[in-house]
Amino acid sequence: MPLLPISLVVITHNEAARIGRCLDSVPFAAEKLVVDSGSTDDTRAVAQAHGARVVHQDWLGFGPQRNAASTHAAHDWILVLDADEFLSEELARQLEVGLPALMASSRAGAWLRRRTWFMGAPMRWYRPMVGERSARIYHRDRARWSDARVHESLRFQGETIEFKAPFNHLHNPTLVHKQLKVLRYSELKTRDWYERRRPVRMWMSPLVFFAAFVKDYVIRLGMLDGWRGFVISQLGASYAIYKRMRYYEMTRNPHSRELARQELVKHGLERE
Repeated sequence: MPLLPISLVVITHNEAARIGRCLDSVPFAAEKLVVDSGSTDDTRAVAQAHGARVVHQDWLGFGPQRNAASTHAAHDWILVLDADEFLSEELARQLEVGLPALMASSRAGAWLRRRTWFMGAPMRWYRPMVGERSARIYHRDRARWSDARVHESLRFQGETIEFKAPFNHLHNPTLVHKQLKVLRYSELKTRDWYERRRPVRMWMSPLVFFAAFVKDYVIRLGMLDGWRGFVISQLGASYAIYKRMRYYEMTRNPHSRELARQELVKHGLERE
């Protein structure tokens, strides 16, 4: 497969078990760049063994980290994956054929479709995990990541195209991993709310939980994925309400921000 002038960019922290598969799924990229924020496992060594150039970048938050990573790339065109994601063979073939025309155009980038595995198998019906549309390919002068600490988005400045074949996302290996991620992501999100002085509105919490569950289980078809659909819907609703409870705690007891940060650092969920 000929190499194309595009950089695969992956941001990492302790991803030794997954980074190799991610990097190997993109054989056509002229550069594979891993931007690591201080892994204490073998992430750097494994990435280098799979052909990646590794650079260090202190953790800035998801959006700022991705923008910083873009500046380290050797090519203007960038493909972004997370360490727990990898291209399907079908998508790799589509990109090999379609990327040259995209990169020769004035377009800003391209959307991909993500297929998510949960509890050991791909979800079949739950809409956010079946063919989710995700912005992953862009020219770095024509797109930029939002500055959000978590749940960042890529904002295109121009026209885009879409590739239909999916890439794979191996969602958290266990529910334990999922719940630990919820703690980390909730803390990042509520810090954003705290800085923006968002209204607390605790009275909305029961409604938020109910609406989030119904949206995922009924409207987004989680119920058709059996008990796995019930689990993912309940987890989503719990995440929605936990963020609000944690934010309420922050506003009542600002000292809890530092106490929580120390606890997350102690358990490896946050960088010093």
